[in-house]
Amino acid sequence: MTVTLADVAARARVSPATVSRVLNGNYPVAASTRERVLRAVDDLDYVLNGPASSLAAATSDLVGILVNDIADPFFGIMAGAAQTQIGGPGDGSGRAGGEKLAVICNTGGSPERELTYLTLLQRQRAAAVVLTGGAVENPEHQAAMAAKLAKLADAGTRIVFCGRPPLPEGDALVAALAFDNRGGGRRLTEHLISLGHRRIGYVAGPRERTTTRHRLEGHREALHAAGLGALPAGGDAGGTATGSGDQGDDPLVVHGPYDRRSGYEATLELLRRAPDVTAIVAANDTVALGASAAVRDQGMRIPQDISVAGFDDLPFSVDAVPALTTVRLPLFEAGARAGRLAMGKENPPPGGIATIAAELMIRGSTAAPRG
Repeated sequence: MTVTLADVAARARVSPATVSRVLNGNYPVAASTRERVLRAVDDLDYVLNGPASSLAAATSDLVGILVNDIADPFFGIMAGAAQTQIGGPGDGSGRAGGEKLAVICNTGGSPERELTYLTLLQRQRAAAVVLTGGAVENPEHQAAMAAKLAKLADAGTRIVFCGRPPLPEGDALVAALAFDNRGGGRRLTEHLISLGHRRIGYVAGPRERTTTRHRLEGHREALHAAGLGALPAGGDAGGTATGSGDQGDDPLVVHGPYDRRSGYEATLELLRRAPDVTAIVAANDTVALGASAAVRDQGMRIPQDISVAGFDDLPFSVDAVPALTTVRLPLFEAGARAGRLAMGKENPPPGGIATIAAELMIRGSTAAPRG
């Protein structure tokens, strides 16, 4: 049975004219109404089964690049690099030039917005979609993502993950370029242990992100190998940076967002819980800046009193004072490769999955503990 615009309107509890305005984007519509309409479009599969079904296999000149936060250099570098490879010969379009329009979709870390953007890109029959950064570890969201990406792939859209592992059901992917976050986290903590540190605090990212889990697992693997801690039985534990008192079973781990403020507040909490820590590992370089500020505000020096380390090797890391010990991820190279894969300019890796190595960068913010 053919799904009509009226069916979508009924499902969303709006008028057909409102549905048309949302889909055409030519008239202001309240955000809540827009979300409701797009959910109805997705639930009823209006794009694939409605009047546009005859064009389902066609693609436009649009490429979507999904990021959590375009203001974060981690995502900005990858998105910019991917954009450099979009357009030009070899994109498989069969047209002269083959230029594409790259659109940056900023989800704000919201799983709902991620699905909404994919629905909009499906509606526009996007030529390709590049999804950057860690994924949300929620079975319901993962299932919804797998279904949505399968619909996009069926319509001819090329799907590339950049900096995130494939979904459990990842058959729709052209390729997944996954960073070795676990290995990088392990090598970073091994470095601190080799300097003599035995009490190491950890400022982790949001609990539900794959990046958070993998980096923390690497950290704990290194501690376990050195006889400094037990591996978690299942999942990770630890407190939050909100001061809620949820400390879990590891007082040396505090969770929070991937931002400077979280790094500052979480470090104060770590120092309150464990004044004897001699090193702090931050979830990323931005968090490390906040951690460093908190250490200084407590009257301590880096690295003489406390060593601080980050992750990602963002451009400002080498210019911090002292320069930040961190783990380098080749963000630009990965983004450019994702762009080439999305455009068909490069063959997918064997099995469709490639693990991108992480490199330890030892700088002035880490040193042997005093005494």
